[in-house]
Amino acid sequence: MSAIAIKYNDEIVDLVTAEEKGITGEDIVLDNSPESLDVLRHSTAHLMAQAIKSLYPDAKFFVGPTVKEGFYYDFKTESEIGSGDLKNIEKQMLSFAKKKYPIEKYSISMAEAREKFKDDHLKLSVMQRITDDTVSIYKQGEFEDLCRGPHLPNIGLIRYFKLTKLAGAYLGGDSKNEMLTRIYGIAFADKESLKAHLDMIAEAEKRDHRKLGNELKLFTFREEVGAGFPIWLPAGGRLRARLESLLFKAHRKRGYQPVRGPEMLRSDLWKTSGHYQNYGENMYFTNIDELEFGVKPMNCVGHIKVYEDELHSYRDLPIKYFEYGVVHRHELTGALHGLFRVREFTQDDAHIFCTVDQIEEQIIEVVDFVDKLMSIFDFKYKMMISTKPEKAVGDAEVWEKSEAALINAMKANNLPYEIDEGGGAFYGPKIDIKITDAIGREWQCGTIQLDNNLPARFELEYNGENNEKMQPVMIHRAILGSFERFIGILTEHYDGEFPMFIAPTQVAIVPVAETHKDYAKQLSDKLIDINADSEIYAKNDSLNKRIRIAEKTRVPMIVVIGDEEIANKTVAIRDRRTREQYNLSEEDFLKLIQTKINEVNF
Repeated sequence: MSAIAIKYNDEIVDLVTAEEKGITGEDIVLDNSPESLDVLRHSTAHLMAQAIKSLYPDAKFFVGPTVKEGFYYDFKTESEIGSGDLKNIEKQMLSFAKKKYPIEKYSISMAEAREKFKDDHLKLSVMQRITDDTVSIYKQGEFEDLCRGPHLPNIGLIRYFKLTKLAGAYLGGDSKNEMLTRIYGIAFADKESLKAHLDMIAEAEKRDHRKLGNELKLFTFREEVGAGFPIWLPAGGRLRARLESLLFKAHRKRGYQPVRGPEMLRSDLWKTSGHYQNYGENMYFTNIDELEFGVKPMNCVGHIKVYEDELHSYRDLPIKYFEYGVVHRHELTGALHGLFRVREFTQDDAHIFCTVDQIEEQIIEVVDFVDKLMSIFDFKYKMMISTKPEKAVGDAEVWEKSEAALINAMKANNLPYEIDEGGGAFYGPKIDIKITDAIGREWQCGTIQLDNNLPARFELEYNGENNEKMQPVMIHRAILGSFERFIGILTEHYDGEFPMFIAPTQVAIVPVAETHKDYAKQLSDKLIDINADSEIYAKNDSLNKRIRIAEKTRVPMIVVIGDEEIANKTVAIRDRRTREQYNLSEEDFLKLIQTKINEVNF
């Protein structure tokens, strides 16, 4: 198979540029490898722009990069373009692809480029971002655009693609600028991979947590409340409570102490931590008694104040605090997305204060915690270790020990991991937890972050073995990331069919008639006593309709109560998961439910 590009010094270089520079490297062929797809999708973005230009001659183009979801192009045209126009654009793309235009490249000076595109304000905006004295232009047929590449040798290699979404986007991502049209697309090297991806998209749309959240009455958003502020409805509240309760027990078993910091802290503390200077644009501030306060965007400063409340010895360490901490962050309106991106959310946050020599054992324990939790929810996952960046603070030896501790924790748990060289925070290396759901999508959730910066800023201490003052290491740790995002992922992962141990309602009780309501209430109270939730479906509807309504809410188990059940102290069960119907005594039924909801232990 012929090469479409080369890999040179870990950089993808197209064949035109390789020839221009007289360099050789590892061949990249047309397949579904990340390197190949990057070239293919970048070229497909240009093919899309070529098609748009032919259909809408007044179109002007900003940028068209590859992204995790495929590719997109931002452009402006006076014509109204809707989702229904994507098919026509695809058709025109295929027409051009059949002509197999070679993709050519030439370079001109920046001055020449400014003159060439003097009437195109979008191109002039692109050039403001370029610091070089020369710019490269890629050309196919009559279409050309500023671009650094890499590109395919010709557009005839582009065959399997789909335009997926139409959206609006501010120029340069700045809400103060004009709105452009953005079209997203995807491309693969073969027909089968494209179909599999489109099937996944269709399944993802069916599982969309926003749709399911509305159907199952888990949560809602109200314009008058404010964008990005979810309202948890009773069913969602029960789901959260179950998850919180299970995690609370798991934390306590692992030696974590529950604490709670205030929702607002004086700005002086945020200045000490560095958040005021480096994160202030993402925070909310207010004044009380002429003093400025910052609403917390994270829980670490509150936990530091807990640590400072008393003196500590090396014998006390490690000290582990956890909190279901509500935080607020100023997200752009355009970035908000259901429970996945909100302005108020709750972290399953914890901080471990330990010695340098304790880092490895603590990381091993946290990683084991992650493994147990992800296994229970049937998530596949991987760890990404981000190492020391160029600009870093702290002792080099501590950095070395910290990075080694993270890698050793992976090896001790026989877990696969990847290294992101230089991707750590300036104050310490970290592990990012990425999970894969039931339909193959990857999600960023929790983080394990080592931190020597905040202990230094707040001058945290403990007494060492020789009574000398020592600085502890601080480990930031959130396994779920946030309850909001994790529940959104869980909802889509299970397609709303939550396992019994966290289901918002374990049992739907359907009394046949009015005379059966009392027994239904008695049974409901007994379920509460064993930490199970039920809902009584007793509205003035037919029995079949009430059963159908219960089934639509995806309750794991439906119980029907009539004269016979009351007389015999039994229940008639319909198990949604197994599709079985059977009868049990009340006692055996309660034992069954208790077993099912207690079978999971983190």
